[in-house]
Order: sequence, then C-alpha cells, then structure tokens
Amino acid sequence: MTTSPYASDALPGETVDAVVIGGGAAGLNSALMLARSRRSVVVIDNGSPRNAPAEAMHGSIVLDGTPPPEILQRGREQVRQYGGRVVFGEVTSTEPAAPSTDGDLRFTITLADGRSVSARRVLVATGLKDVLPEVPGLGQHWGHGVVHCPYCHGWEVRDQPIGILATGPASIGHTFLFRQLTEDLTYFSHGTHLDEATRARFAARNIRIVDTPVREVVNNEDGTLVGVRLTGGQVVARRVLAVATRMEARAEGLDGLKLPMQDLPDNLGRGIATGMAGTTEVPGVWAAGNATDLAAQVGASAAAGALAGAHINSVLATADTDAALAAAQGETPAL
Repeated sequence: MTTSPYASDALPGETVDAVVIGGGAAGLNSALMLARSRRSVVVIDNGSPRNAPAEAMHGSIVLDGTPPPEILQRGREQVRQYGGRVVFGEVTSTEPAAPSTDGDLRFTITLADGRSVSARRVLVATGLKDVLPEVPGLGQHWGHGVVHCPYCHGWEVRDQPIGILATGPASIGHTFLFRQLTEDLTYFSHGTHLDEATRARFAARNIRIVDTPVREVVNNEDGTLVGVRLTGGQVVARRVLAVATRMEARAEGLDGLKLPMQDLPDNLGRGIATGMAGTTEVPGVWAAGNATDLAAQVGASAAAGALAGAHINSVLATADTDAALAAAQGETPAL
C-alpha cells in the first residue's frame, strides 16, 4: 500500500550533505538529527511505509494509538522546520560518483522521473516488505484480519478466535506469544514440521493443531475474515490469522552501492548488514530501521535513525575539518 501524495520539496541543484532514502520513522528521525545540526539533508520518500495498512501504531510510549500517516506527516513537518527537504519520489539508482576536489565522497541519486541529486553521504532507510504465504485471500486482510506482530496488534485482537498460519520454525514461538492473548488458538501447520515435543507443549496450553493444509481464506458477506478452507473442503472458523512473514529489505534502486546483505535464521528474512550506528562496508553509506533490523518496531527504528544521523554528522564534521586543514596548509604565505 502507498500513502497519498503530499506537497513535495524541490530537489536542490547543489551537492547536499546527506540524502536519506526512505521517509519512515528511521529516515525522518535521521534527517531531523542532521537538519538540527545545520546539515543540508534531503529525504526521498516513495510513500510506501510498511505499516500503511494499519489503523494505528502501538507499543511506543506517548504515540501509542496514533495513526501512522499522522506520525509521518508530523515528522515531515519537523524535518522541514529545521531546513531539511522532503521529496516525494522513487529512487531508481544510487551510484558512487567522482569525489570532490578535496577528496570527499560523492554519490548521485536518480529518481524515476529523471531528476537527480548529489550527496556527500547516503543513509538507506527503505524499510522492508513482508512476504506472505501464497494463500488466496490472505493479502487483502493484511494489517487487519491478518497480522504478524503480537506487540503491534495483539491487544486489538485479544480474546478472539485466532489461527496461526505456520510458515516455518519461527511460527512455534509466535504461537506461544499469541496464546497469551486468547484462549481460542488453532495452529495450522500448513505443511511445516511439528515434532512430538512441540505437539505436547501445544496440548498443554490447549492449542489445537490442524495438519491439513490451508487452501484459501474465507470471507463473510461484508468482506471480513471468518475462517480458512482446508484442502479437504472443511472450513475452520477464525476471526484473525497470525503469520510470521518472510521479511526482505527494500533494495530497489540501490544496486549501484553493492551493499552487503545478511540472512536471518530459519529463512525469516534478508536485510542490509550493518555495524555500529548503521555503518556499512560501503564508505559513506549507512542503513537504519527495518532495512537492517528486520524486527524493529517504530520506536526502535526511529532511535536507530537518530543514531545514524548523529554519526553521519560526526563523520562530516571530521571531513570538513580535514578539508579546512589541508586548504590552510596549502595556502601561499603572504609576503
């Protein structure tokens, strides 16, 4: 899902200190830190936040229950308040460019409409995409009747008949977390392996197990989810399905950076490999938020963005000082 387009700032013609690719919590908070440090910063946002289908954001103090679009709108306003720019657009390429005359790094970021901007440093905050099992009808309920996170959605679906649609070993731990929220829980193994020890643990918690694969999601007349149909034709009534999705960092338009990637265990996902403060193996490039920490919620992503933004500013301050010193030492003494 995409958000509605909003007023977009113009891309500057001159080289900026930093371009942030991604306008979610991590991207906006990093831009805020940079702008407040009087850095020229541009956020490029394609309007596709991961939590776009959600009615509210939860699990973050003060902001709990706030609709995601409201949080992002306020974030954009705050970045602009300090001179940062937010551009609505799709990045199609990000490439290292020839360094400046003093040897400082340069990158060229190009958008789908052909516009481009030059930057000294780049922060990737593109987020991730959730890959759902190929079960007909599942995607249309994403963020409502189909959920993934007990901390993001659990309170809102408490005490309802919930089904766990297994995708692999991670679904087992997922099940115990959702068992905390409801007495009526069914585990659909959906072709995944479940050993006898785990079956005994499920039985001890009164978790029903269905081994027949799920064929499709069943809707009510009003379009709400009411259950799943198994391959044998039987319908099992459920109001909510919880799915441990495969999470993949959004990397469109980043091929030119050749960023190192890392895989999570149990085929849970793939993200950008980072070190301290979001640094990557590519000089001048950082990553923050769900693009590198696939399990991070909004608060954690925002915090990671702030840390990366502060670190970028620190690195730029050192580069500015090195350039000034080199220029001073190269001056011809006055006669």
